[in-house]
Amino acid sequence: MKQFLIYTAKILLLTFLLLVILDIVYTQVYLNSSYRGKIDYVYNSNAREYDVVVLGSSRANNHFVTALFEEKRIKAFNYGMSGGHLFEADLLLKLMVERKYKIKNLILETDLNLSNESRSDAVTAKFLPYIHLSEPIQKQFLSEPDFRLIYYVPFYRYIKFDNAIGFREMYNRLIHEQTNTLKNGGFYALQNKKGNMKNDIRALKPIHNKYYEEIKEICKTNDINLIAIMTPMCSNTKGLDYFEKVNKIYPEIHNYENVVLEDKYFSSCGHMNDAGAKLFTAKVIKDFFSNY
Repeated sequence: MKQFLIYTAKILLLTFLLLVILDIVYTQVYLNSSYRGKIDYVYNSNAREYDVVVLGSSRANNHFVTALFEEKRIKAFNYGMSGGHLFEADLLLKLMVERKYKIKNLILETDLNLSNESRSDAVTAKFLPYIHLSEPIQKQFLSEPDFRLIYYVPFYRYIKFDNAIGFREMYNRLIHEQTNTLKNGGFYALQNKKGNMKNDIRALKPIHNKYYEEIKEICKTNDINLIAIMTPMCSNTKGLDYFEKVNKIYPEIHNYENVVLEDKYFSSCGHMNDAGAKLFTAKVIKDFFSNY
């Protein structure tokens, strides 16, 4: 029995050491990779300067055409992340501030994402390789129910979120395989192929969102001009009064939901195609950056 317990203890110890080694190896790979996604592009950077930074979900990523800003000599980058919530937008802005970015204007897509304060696992996972090295990331996850497992159990986060940061992603970073995420200034154009052109958002309710409040405070503290915008949806959407409800809570958010109306400008009900995004971005530039 004694020998069995000793053998079991050795196996457990070796397993623990292996997990620690794997954790260190994976993390080092991520620390030396800056060109596969927007999170590592920010985390492994220093003191960039922008006239305009765009943050938000896919409704930012697919709607704000960086090239149109650049044509006006406005240095811009679209850091919108498909699938992201305000949880991630807030955290990415905190990392930018920590790295001493100089940002004159922040365009924040603030509409459907106001209805929740939850994280998006597919996006937040990409912050986790750096959780032991970054105080803002630690604080953001501190109140999450799985924080202790993520933070204290070696290699757990890489196993749990294998699809996002597991072996395949680590290997692609190791061999310096790039993606198209950072091309076109972070803007990702959708094509004319129609997806679902009906939508129902009647169940969504905007709330006093703590992450939006944090973003406002960060901008105020760091002298960043915050431009919060609600972006267009197709006319077949049920529950479009949601956007009016947003303005009752936050009247400072600019309602651009009906700036682009025709279905020919949409790839799906919630996302404009390239032509629609250009029409929308031109309107935003005219309204907010005509003096540049």
